[in-house]
Amino acid sequence: MVNTKVLAGAYVALAVADAVLAGRPGTTARRLRYVTKPALMPVLATASRRAGGGRALTAAHALSWGGDVALLGQGPRAFQGGLGSFLGAHLAYVAGLAPKGARVTAAPNAGVKAAGALWLTTAPAMALAARRKDRDLTGPVAAYATALATMAATAARLDPRLSVRARRSVQAGAALFLLSDTLLGVREFVLRRESPALERAVMATYTAGQGLIAAGATHL
Repeated sequence: MVNTKVLAGAYVALAVADAVLAGRPGTTARRLRYVTKPALMPVLATASRRAGGGRALTAAHALSWGGDVALLGQGPRAFQGGLGSFLGAHLAYVAGLAPKGARVTAAPNAGVKAAGALWLTTAPAMALAARRKDRDLTGPVAAYATALATMAATAARLDPRLSVRARRSVQAGAALFLLSDTLLGVREFVLRRESPALERAVMATYTAGQGLIAAGATHL
């Protein structure tokens, strides 16, 4: 039976390969990504389950897989499908992390404040940028930005009595996921030209974020 460390190594190898391919033009790289990208979440999910990950984590990985596959396509429907799948993934993360949160107090911590500030500054901007491209995307993008910020805030308020290393891993992963989706929004709604470096950055931060969340969540 393949052990967890081997699966984790396979995930890292797939993540690196897919990030490199994401920045390469041509049909060959695109065809190879039909292998690498859909393989990411199944490998990570298997590793997480063997490490003790719960149902919410598995659900988040399954929904992320749906988003990965949808975004291999092109056009508004593919984008909306990916958006909906990842929104569901963030809600699954929230469902899994919220019960492990610290008791709510009158004064939110710095991480929660930062997530709120990012939501206030980026959600309206991204929704407006999406509206300029396609009016039907305004609501979905705003809803997605809200779910993403909620996930980051939930990660920020994990109970301090839990493992420090696990908490920091989840929080770093959530921050990288935020960064990845911000870069994706810039690519999708702001830039007019393709940027290979940006494509690589989107996938590198996304896969690192997913990996860190999974590594931490299995030890909370």
